[in-house]
Amino acid sequence: MENSVFKALAHPARRQLLTMLRQGPRLAGGLAAEFEASWPTMSRHLAVLKDADLITAERQGNQILYRVNTSVLEDAASALLGLIGRDTGDDELKDAAE
Repeated sequence: MENSVFKALAHPARRQLLTMLRQGPRLAGGLAAEFEASWPTMSRHLAVLKDADLITAERQGNQILYRVNTSVLEDAASALLGLIGRDTGDDELKDAAE
């Protein structure tokens, strides 16, 4: 797991963006409208999430549609659970296969 994912998750605005995107794809302007921050600040938050592969961006004309990348988010959650000693069930699947 790359540190960029955890760095991206460290900011509350970025976690809020991910929560919003879990409900479905959203346009950049619609996301930014939900915050009091300036557009450059929101653009930077989106760029950090994109650089960490937590979201994807698709240009639609002059707008950008963002989606959450659930596989990376799930990997981060699994890594965190591993740090606290919680098994995510992967070992059970390995044992069953052997």
